Amino acid sequence: MIDTFLFFCLCSWSLAGVFGVDAVQSVSVTEGDSVTLNVTDIQTNDEIEWQFGQMLIAEINIKNYKYMFYDDSAGGRFRDRLKLDQTGSLIITNTRTTDSGLYTVTSSTRNTLLNTFNLSVFAHLPVPVITRDSSHCSSSSSSSSSCSLVCSVVNVSHVTLSWYKGNSLLSSISVSDLSRSLSLPLEIECLDDSYSCVVNNPIRNQTQHLNICQLCPPCPDCRGCGVTEAVIQLALSALVGVAGVAVLVYEFRSSLQQKKREKTSTSNTD
Repeated sequence: MIDTFLFFCLCSWSLAGVFGVDAVQSVSVTEGDSVTLNVTDIQTNDEIEWQFGQMLIAEINIKNYKYMFYDDSAGGRFRDRLKLDQTGSLIITNTRTTDSGLYTVTSSTRNTLLNTFNLSVFAHLPVPVITRDSSHCSSSSSSSSSCSLVCSVVNVSHVTLSWYKGNSLLSSISVSDLSRSLSLPLEIECLDDSYSCVVNNPIRNQTQHLNICQLCPPCPDCRGCGVTEAVIQLALSALVGVAGVAVLVYEFRSSLQQKKREKTSTSNTD
């Protein structure tokens, strides 16, 4: 029984030494930015080793601050982009999507895993493009029309593309594959321009707001966007009103001038 207990303790100590006790830390960054993977529980005499997956990419002696980078490791992807500070923390500059993966830092002196990082590098998000599907145009009533739209993004990965009406989610589609194009259709009413298309990843988003009257002109059998129609009608009414006032003023002045001429003619006769 005692032997079993001692064996269990030794196994537990060994696992703690090799695998550490800290959970994996998730770190996200946008492509092109720099990121620092911070080491904890450093001791003065530690010799630190950094690995990307199973590949050694850097090491440092904390006491005398001597370090080395293995530029040919990992296919040379980190060449001239790694730095180490005096705490042993790893700095990756000009990050790329191919830098995504698992990073581990160990103290070779103590045979101890210090930290594990799961780094995710996301590509820059493009602004969604909204286009009209002119093959689908219909009129649901005499005062409103429907418009078929498509929101698209190209060369994206690990993103979600969504349609919103105000703050309400209408539909969405997600992709996790590399370098794919996404399209999401939507049919809307021309009387409402509160729609937007959003593409997002875990750290950023890009939004394209819909200009309904610009993108969805009326179909041959539709009256068009209610807002534009109302503005045009108001402007025409105003012009008619101004013209009417001008005619009245002209008639009034003409009448006065005619009366003056008649009065003057009568005086001269007397």
